[in-house]
Amino acid sequence: MKRNPLTLIVGAILLLVFLLLLFTFQVRRTEVAVVTTFDKPSRYIKDPGLYFKWPRPIQRVYPFDKRIQNFEDDFEETLTKDNYNLLAMVFVGWRISNPEQFFNSFPTGKPEAAEPALKGLIRTVKNAVIGKHSFGDFISTNPKQLKFAEVEQEILSGIKETASSKYGITVEFLGLKKLGLPESVTQKVFDRMSAERQREVERLNALGEAEAMNIRSAADRDRNEMIAKADATATTIRGQADAEAAKSFEVFKANPDLAVFLLKLSSLEQTLKDRATLILDERTPPFDLLNGFNSKK
Repeated sequence: MKRNPLTLIVGAILLLVFLLLLFTFQVRRTEVAVVTTFDKPSRYIKDPGLYFKWPRPIQRVYPFDKRIQNFEDDFEETLTKDNYNLLAMVFVGWRISNPEQFFNSFPTGKPEAAEPALKGLIRTVKNAVIGKHSFGDFISTNPKQLKFAEVEQEILSGIKETASSKYGITVEFLGLKKLGLPESVTQKVFDRMSAERQREVERLNALGEAEAMNIRSAADRDRNEMIAKADATATTIRGQADAEAAKSFEVFKANPDLAVFLLKLSSLEQTLKDRATLILDERTPPFDLLNGFNSKK
């Protein structure tokens, strides 16, 4: 019985595909893989490409996602250096860097399998690092006192080496995601923050009083200097005036009639400087100077 050539070709292609699926596997760019022979690791593949293997149950392939995985630990309570309870949570970015070590630690090859181990490691290091810092390094009214970057770096350094050597994991980054206070210490913290603000207010008031005192002292000093200069100038002017008066007195003493005449003339000038109508005896000084003057008609 003759077979259709098309059927033979399709059958051959299907057989080839089956053999390829049975004897080959692909490692993607985002993966690393472990090949086991009779359930024991025999090959560790880090580069992407097409590879050959024996079919099951002789060999099995465990692909691992080597992209960065995100992980958050629990929002747990810990103790600071000055015995304040603090709630803290951190986030971590990690990836598989050593598939052999990772497979030995987590045979399922799933990233979720590593989270409990990472959680325990982070909890231990986080509590130890926070225990070395005072409460003011995390919560303070002074931004310059906060040390988030230092705390994050210390926690990262504490877990990085252990995660790499023990689990085949490289921790790429770590940060503090959330901080909180238990209800038992919230009021104490508010009281402490109020006390810090009150001390700051008192410090600023003291600085203001000192500055005001300096300004008042400078003003008093300038005023005294100005008064002293004015008194000196006035004394000089009075001395000059007395000298001029003494000269005039000698002249008037030599000619008393001239002195009387000038006094009358000055009085008359002061009296008549404003427009006014006066009815007086012309013999009354200083109007007696007007005797002999007839008004023009």
